[in-house]
Amino acid sequence: MTEKLYYKDAYLKEFTATVVSCIRTDNLYETELDMTAFFPEGGGQSSDTGYIDDSFVSDVREKDGKIIHLTDRAFDYGTVVCGKINWDRRFRNMQNHSGEHIVSGLIHSSFGYNNVGFHIGSNGVTVDIDHELSEEDIRMIETEANTVVVSNTPVVAEFPTDDELEKMSYRSKLELTENVRIVTIGEYDTCACCAPHVSRTGEIGLIKILDTERYKGGTRIQMLCGFDALEDYNTRYRNTAEISALLSAKQPEVSEAVKRLAAELNEEKRLKTEIKKELMALKLQGLKERDGNMCVFDDKCDMNDLRAIVNEGIKKCKGICAAFSGSDKSGYKYVIASSSENIGKRASEINKALDGRGGGSAMIQGSVSASRDRIESYITAFE
Repeated sequence: MTEKLYYKDAYLKEFTATVVSCIRTDNLYETELDMTAFFPEGGGQSSDTGYIDDSFVSDVREKDGKIIHLTDRAFDYGTVVCGKINWDRRFRNMQNHSGEHIVSGLIHSSFGYNNVGFHIGSNGVTVDIDHELSEEDIRMIETEANTVVVSNTPVVAEFPTDDELEKMSYRSKLELTENVRIVTIGEYDTCACCAPHVSRTGEIGLIKILDTERYKGGTRIQMLCGFDALEDYNTRYRNTAEISALLSAKQPEVSEAVKRLAAELNEEKRLKTEIKKELMALKLQGLKERDGNMCVFDDKCDMNDLRAIVNEGIKKCKGICAAFSGSDKSGYKYVIASSSENIGKRASEINKALDGRGGGSAMIQGSVSASRDRIESYITAFE
């Protein structure tokens, strides 16, 4: 059994220990020490990282009471080593985890709802609540949670005796019977938890609920605390400042400026659509009747436009009508039809001749990589 130093002191950044075993696995080594301050992955929280001597610890896992460090080099049995925690990562996890306890505890005491899922990842903290919460509920909880932070309430982690545990009321997602560690945050929350926490709520800093969504009949909360929340705010502030400058609008007025711009763009889009319809009508009117095949090129057409040209073209020619859009460099999209034969039966022949692919029945469509000159020569001579 590995001695877990993080239970004695969550703020321990460096420690000395002895190597108990070291086994190669793939390109890494599973290194076990007689004691460690590295917290393993568990309870919804990712593991600590850091170094054992000069070997990088990329992950830490617990197996049957043994804590295994994944290192990038081997250690000899009995070697005395120095472990060093990536403190910035650890402390941010502590801020986020303690903040989550406060939020979940307040939701439980205010509404009787339960936390049924929790994860600290690279994109923030996710908390799943088993009932739906309104926007008003969320903002109330956020305000109360930050009030708890300001109160600088002690955060106490302990292993109560079986008798003490039996008398306690605490939150837990699992049925625990032994070696239960309880984290208490004043009157605001009591919860079973295996992770390191801050010693007082003031160290959490800001608790910010970023977003919520309905999830499996309940509410999924996205939140950040402390330095992660500050970093997120700075990123959002920079983005807002850039948008503000681009729109020549004051930052508090960015939302309204974006709405105005969206309305203007929608109007431009509507006008563009109307103009495009008028241009297409003129283009279709300009198609001349002919006895043979018709080949039309227009690099501004989409597939709908090409189909419209071909539908009109087969009325004005006795052979096939083929419409193409693109360039010799990028290739061409095409639509081909005939009023006199089922062109779909000749799709493979056409694609082979023009280095293309596609198909259909009464009308075929696809793409080709042949040059314009080659396409025009082929369509003109097509029988």
